[in-house]
Amino acid sequence: MVKLTGNKKVKTAVFISGTGSNLRSLIKFSKTNRSPISIDLIVSNNPKAKGLGFGKIFKIRKKILNFDKKNQSENKLLATLKSYDIKMIFLAGFMKILSKNFITKFKGKILNIHPSLLPKYKGLNTHQRALDNKEKHSGCTVHFVNSKLDSGKIVLQKKVKISRNETKHSLAAKVLAQEHKLYPRAILKIFNL
Repeated sequence: MVKLTGNKKVKTAVFISGTGSNLRSLIKFSKTNRSPISIDLIVSNNPKAKGLGFGKIFKIRKKILNFDKKNQSENKLLATLKSYDIKMIFLAGFMKILSKNFITKFKGKILNIHPSLLPKYKGLNTHQRALDNKEKHSGCTVHFVNSKLDSGKIVLQKKVKISRNETKHSLAAKVLAQEHKLYPRAILKIFNL
């Protein structure tokens, strides 16, 4: 569990690759009195990520890194995170795998949200795989990040019923709506709030 010091909010960064809908819900949450966090940096590997627009709207600094040279990019990123005094990282649709070295530097301080009920359907194409296996439920999971893909300690999960004529798109929309609620609840949980 993460400790709060005094009544100052913990400085965090959110890593995105796409539309940033979870980023948006985390920003809204961070602005509430209940929230133990402030979002001080948005990081993306994709210069065209729509979610970067939230940086402009909410006046949050952003950093775009090309992850082709992973070690170089991660070293730059670590220096940036240190300069902003970032204490925690939230992955929100970040489509790059962080190195073991990077994860070790933020051990127990990186959360991810994944669109399945882990340990089922780690990795990509989770909705189609759940449908192909005729699952009755899917959902989403907030978990700590460790060096194994989608295998860290689970913080919270939310189950979603799969309808008879569900498509991967309708299921994705259903799960995403729950992700927006689950991520803030998971953050409150790790801060014991």
